[in-house]
Parts: sequence; structure tokens; C-alpha cells
Amino acid sequence: MFLEQVASRTIQSAQFTLMLGRRRVGKTRLLHKAFENKKSVYFFVAKKSEPMLCAEYVELIKSNLNIPVFGEFTSFKSVFELLMHASVDNPFTVIIDEFQEFTNINKSVYSEMQNVWDTYKEKSRLNLVVCGSIYSLMKQIFENSKEPLFGRATDKIIIKPFGIDIQKQILKDINPDYLPKDLLAFYAVTGGMAKYVEVLAERNAVTFDTILDEILRKDSLLISEGKNLLIEEMGRDYITYFSILTLIASSKTSRSEIESVLQKDIGGYLEKLENDYTIIRKVKPLLAKPQSRSVKYFIDDNFLNFWFRFIYKNSSSIEIENFEYVKEVVRSDFDSFSGKLLEKYFREKLILESNYSEIGSYWERGNKNEIDIVAINKRKKIALIIDIKLNPAKINLDALKIKAQNLVTQLTDYQIEYTGWSLEDI
Repeated sequence: MFLEQVASRTIQSAQFTLMLGRRRVGKTRLLHKAFENKKSVYFFVAKKSEPMLCAEYVELIKSNLNIPVFGEFTSFKSVFELLMHASVDNPFTVIIDEFQEFTNINKSVYSEMQNVWDTYKEKSRLNLVVCGSIYSLMKQIFENSKEPLFGRATDKIIIKPFGIDIQKQILKDINPDYLPKDLLAFYAVTGGMAKYVEVLAERNAVTFDTILDEILRKDSLLISEGKNLLIEEMGRDYITYFSILTLIASSKTSRSEIESVLQKDIGGYLEKLENDYTIIRKVKPLLAKPQSRSVKYFIDDNFLNFWFRFIYKNSSSIEIENFEYVKEVVRSDFDSFSGKLLEKYFREKLILESNYSEIGSYWERGNKNEIDIVAINKRKKIALIIDIKLNPAKINLDALKIKAQNLVTQLTDYQIEYTGWSLEDI
């Protein structure tokens, strides 16, 4: 395991691992599992004063690491220095969760940590793991060259959701008789996020209808999830960001379409959503030139895509607890909504096969001749052109070949295969 390999390197010097991942992806559980039988201590950066945090951490150090501590500690710098010094002859692991919260408690913690780390790192044998779920802040702390902890991390690990193969196995274990639509709904709502998978699995919500019943009910953990995840990170501008995300989730995927509704320039917002918050993904047609302005935006996170399409968009009905109305909206609109998710599912499936060097979609100016998936292998000179439909009866390979005529002129000497995949192939 990667984390165990990192810990073993403390024989030579201290290690500083940065762990990133969205909330609900399972970072904390993974860390507890990885170090449950190891000498370690876990710190959670709660919204408390620095002296109160330090008092809590000192008690944890005493009980978990059996290190004698004398005197009063009121600054994290002194606690961190104690740990770095104590690990010189006695290696152990320190986990700091929600590390970015020090920004709100005492910003000087980062420069103080840098000073202590640089002083002790060669002789210390501390295995330090810090993680955070507000990606924009963690990126600022560790990747901005002007910040004190820039370049200090010795390793970086990004925790991602369960892949489609694991999601499929989980669903099969719970409900061996699941239907393809059940799997698509499970994938559309959870996206493999550990917490959402756990919530649905614990409640045996593993069919299309039971998944809707679990999400859209009074006191559901997932009703306010989008706000809980994003409002703190986005701050006062969250209404504009939420409006943009709602439009993207509702299939308005170009900047011009979004701006025509909001009547304002959204270039800066799109840039932050893509690069700082990593919520959306900018997509160009496969084989498009770098300077091409043909761009579409998609929400990367399946749950947030669902949440903005159906829950936030129907906030008024949610507020008066008319959940049956929202369920009917989902049922009537799910086929339209899930078409793009089915494409995404099959792209992930192709990625797992590792047979292609490039996988994407294709379209021409004015959204003409759209092709759902194109996968190419430049070395073997092969290309797979795929039409994706929920209903297999709607797959038309002759029409697909006509739409691909201009694309094929860019793939001279390639062996081209045309095929169609549907919900039945999931």
C-alpha cells in the first residue's frame, strides 16, 4: 500500500504526505484503516481557538503516543516542534485532517510549520500526513510558490471515487437481480463516492425507485448535500456559481448558452469552477486543434450533477416537502438526463481496458455531426466510433458513418470500427 511505503521511508528522514479528495470520498476512513495498528495520532482541525486545539492535541499525544508532555502548549508551532523532536529516535505517524482550517484559526501556522519542518526534517523520523477537502484552499497552501509550505510535501496522493467495476460489484452483492437502469441510477447518484454508496447500501436503496425514495424524503442526508459541500468554499458568490452549475446540469454546456440566461460575463467563474474548485471539466472535440474555441462544460461529479439538475433546481418543492412532485420530475426527465451519464460510464469502461491512447467525443461547428464516443490508438492505428443510446433499437450505424465522414478524413491509414452500445451493454 502506498501509505505504508511512505511510512517505511521515515528510516531515512521525515515524510510529509499531502492527501487530497472531495468530501465524502472516504479519506478519513482510509487513513484510520491504514494506521489503525500503527503508532499514530489523529488530529482534526476543528473550528476552535488555537489554545483549545493544542490542549486537545496534547492529550491525544499523551494517550496515543505515550510521550511525556510537560507544561502548557498554546500554539500549534510548539506542538509540532514537540512531535518532530520526539520522532527523532521513535518514528510514528501524525495525521492532520481538514488541514486547511488553520487558515481560519491562525494563518501563521503554515509559516511556523515550515520553519520547524526545515529545521528537523533530516534528523526527524516523523510520518506526517495532512488532508483536506476544500481543494481550492489546499491547492493554495501547497501549490502557490508564494506560500510557506510550497514544495514541502514529499508525496501527494489523490483519493478518487470507486471505479465503475467496483460500483457494479457492490450493487451485485446487495442486489444480484439488479436491472441495467438500477445500475445506471446507482452510478448517476453516487458516482462511486464512498459515503453515498454507504448510505444507499445501508438502506438497501439499490433499485431506481428505492434510490429516489432514499434521496427524496424528509430528513434525507442528501437533500442539502450540495449546499453543505460548496457554500463554505464558494463564499458570497455561491449563488452565481450555483446558477451556472444548474444550467450546465440542465444541458446548457456552452459559455454562450449560460451567459444568454444569466446576462453576465462568466469567464472568471468558469475558470474557478474548473481550476480552483475542480467541479467542472472543459471538453473539446477529439482531435480539435489547441486553439479551437469549440468548448463544452460538464460537471465531473455525478452526485453534484444530479443534485443541481433535480434538487437545487426544484428547491421550492423541496422546501414545502413535496417530494412526490420532484420524484415525478426525475422519472419523466431521467432518460434525457442519464444519456450523457451513460456515455461517461462507457468512457470509463474504455479507460479501464487501457487499449486506447485518446478517448473523447466529437462534434463540428454548431454542434453538428455529434458523435458520442471516439477512441483511438495512435500506435496501432485503430479507431472505435461509438453511438450510445439508452434504447438499442435507436442505434443507427449507417447514420453514424455519415456523421463521421469529416472525422475519418483526419484518421487516414486507420482501421475504423463502428459500433453502438446501449443500456443493455452496461
